Amino acid sequence: MLYYRRGRESDNLSAEDLQQGLFEALNKLGQRRKVLALPPDITRFYSRAGELTRYARQYYGEALTDILPAVGTHFAMTEPEIRRMFGDVPLGLFREHDWRGGLVTLGEVPGEFVREVSEGKLDFPWPAQVDKLLVEGGFDLILSIGQVVPHEVVGMANYNKNVFVGTGGVEGINKSHYLGAVYGMERMMGRADTPVRRVLNYASDHFAKEMPIVYVLTVVAATESGQVTRGLFIGDDIECFNLAAELSLKVNVQMLDEPLQKVVVYLEPQEFKSTWLGNKSIYRTRMAMADGGELIVLAPGLREFGEDKEIDRLIRKYGYVGTDRVLQLVAENEDLRANLSAAAHLIHGSTEGRFRVTYCPGHLTQEQIESVNFRYADLARMVAKYDPKKLKDGFNTVGGERIFYISNPALGLWSTRARFQSVSYTHLTLPTIYSV
Repeated sequence: MLYYRRGRESDNLSAEDLQQGLFEALNKLGQRRKVLALPPDITRFYSRAGELTRYARQYYGEALTDILPAVGTHFAMTEPEIRRMFGDVPLGLFREHDWRGGLVTLGEVPGEFVREVSEGKLDFPWPAQVDKLLVEGGFDLILSIGQVVPHEVVGMANYNKNVFVGTGGVEGINKSHYLGAVYGMERMMGRADTPVRRVLNYASDHFAKEMPIVYVLTVVAATESGQVTRGLFIGDDIECFNLAAELSLKVNVQMLDEPLQKVVVYLEPQEFKSTWLGNKSIYRTRMAMADGGELIVLAPGLREFGEDKEIDRLIRKYGYVGTDRVLQLVAENEDLRANLSAAAHLIHGSTEGRFRVTYCPGHLTQEQIESVNFRYADLARMVAKYDPKKLKDGFNTVGGERIFYISNPALGLWSTRARFQSVSYTHLTLPTIYSV
């Protein structure tokens, strides 16, 4: 059921608009005695989820007893991050998700279904797991809060991904990422109906019908004057997500007539500290990049590769080497086969040899950057040349050179019209069906 909808390409929802919209929806739910909020972490700071969580606390008061950031495999939130994102919400309400343990398995999506949606590329069952707090906490309302935006793993972020991946377990997270990777990232980004989404929907329909989940979904666009909230959709089923995804496609995808030869991306240091997240600069621009072009990534906060020690190790060991090589490495190496999220990430972060990526890190060395098959450039020198304070989103001329600048890759997707409308992923082959 849809409890609230507001959203157009021209809308600019204020904090008051968000509060009023949320309160209007919650009024329709009736009284609740124990409420859990599932917002994203600091990596989705601009989702407006922090504000919406504060408003939910204002509405329910002490009945909102727990807040579980849906971190997936990201680092747990620090106290400064919680304060920055959630303001004066009491720290004692926040819980930490353990994606390796502390889980409840609700059911299992059959391998036959995974094989069907992957077009025969994969054949393994998918465990529908959630943090045990969702099941054992005695909640009569679970508010899943977040932003719908193009996403490299699932096509469009949020909705039930926030539940089954954001509070899920290592096996389910790994397999969902790998499914998206082998199916083809470019076949999925910006699309609401994808193989990964179908697996998540199967889990919702078959195993989570009785869970009191209500989705609070925003659509946020990047403009020259900053981030603007274009939509707010609140409901307990897929209609809510589909409406948000439809609007996101209109406001978060920038269609270009010609491929881009040089792109400069800035990674805000408090949000992007790893290539695990920072490679959104690659994911979100690859359909816009010209063959032989260059992507320059200004990354002052970059200090590691993975958000997890094991994933960091695997990235350092194997590097970003392209789809075919990663598939071969998965077949040959148990450590990579046991961590399919890492394998998927190595696929996502590769350019498939089409264009160059030059990373300009704040805390990694040239040797470290080049060891994972990126190019390196000195951050201070490149910031002096491509000053984020002087550049505007879109086309700029710097020293007679025409570049395309992106201030935050997490807020959009860039593609040529031709690539988006007629994507093919014919190069990807699996020598055998992968099963577990």
